[in-house]
Amino acid sequence: MKKIWRGLLIILATLLLVVLVGPFFVPVPPLKGTVPPEQLADPDSQFIEINGLTVHVKTMGQGKPVFVLLHGFGASLFSWHAVMKPLNQYGTVIAYDRPAFGLTERPMTWTGENPYSPQASVDLLLGLLDHFNVQSAILVGNSAGGTVSMQFTLQHQERVQALILVDPAVYENGGGPSWLRPFYKTPQMNHLGPLIVRSIQNSGIDLIKMAWYDPSKITPETMTGYTKPLQAEYWDRALWYYTAASQPSGLPGRLSEFILPVLVITGDSDKIIPTENSVRLAGELPNATLALIPQAGHVPHEEQPIAFMQAVDKFLNTVP
Repeated sequence: MKKIWRGLLIILATLLLVVLVGPFFVPVPPLKGTVPPEQLADPDSQFIEINGLTVHVKTMGQGKPVFVLLHGFGASLFSWHAVMKPLNQYGTVIAYDRPAFGLTERPMTWTGENPYSPQASVDLLLGLLDHFNVQSAILVGNSAGGTVSMQFTLQHQERVQALILVDPAVYENGGGPSWLRPFYKTPQMNHLGPLIVRSIQNSGIDLIKMAWYDPSKITPETMTGYTKPLQAEYWDRALWYYTAASQPSGLPGRLSEFILPVLVITGDSDKIIPTENSVRLAGELPNATLALIPQAGHVPHEEQPIAFMQAVDKFLNTVP
């Protein structure tokens, strides 16, 4: 029996050693061909300092109302290119790249709040409004951007005039299963994480196609707009830090607190955030209107911008 127990202990010790030390022997070569984000900027790009972070912003229009556009996971402010100009006919439009995405700075070290955390996203939005001296805005959030918009509203309702939630990620479990999230912060996963997320270079193309009802309508320009941020330095590490910092939003239990006007827009064929989830959300919010966009997937503002703007126009007529 002693020999059996000794053998089992040796096996367990070996397995533990493999788990604890093995990941560090997996090579994670540095990315090649990446550049500082500013080198990828467009002629109308702006870079502003907010909360110690250099944020990529584009603006259009003037006056009120002020629309602030928040893109989803894996996207950037480019996602709004088809509706920024139509929206600016109503007032001012501000679109920005959230941390870990687009051309916004990707810090590798920091003190205080993790810049990739949900709370940092709320604080950054507040800083953005202060920078542009916006006292009250209409927040337009797609997918995970809708989550940030709602979290901001819970903390700063006085700064939000209305919400336009486009296929928002509310009932989804951010960050994956709860039992898995503690492993994200281990040294082993911090080493392997960037290598894992690099798979988005290939799988991301499939995700973009999945986001559309009719992928054949995705133009080369659209594909370039989505993939260009993968040329920005540290994009892989930042995306891992963002993933590791993700956590459940807690929004489903607080929907009764959203008493302001809300428009929920969803494509009728969303394969990423199921359409029925957006329909459910509109029904559970106290003061919400639902707009179902035909022949659209997860990004109706890109795929069906005319129908999207018609829904927005109708909603704005009801906003005080």
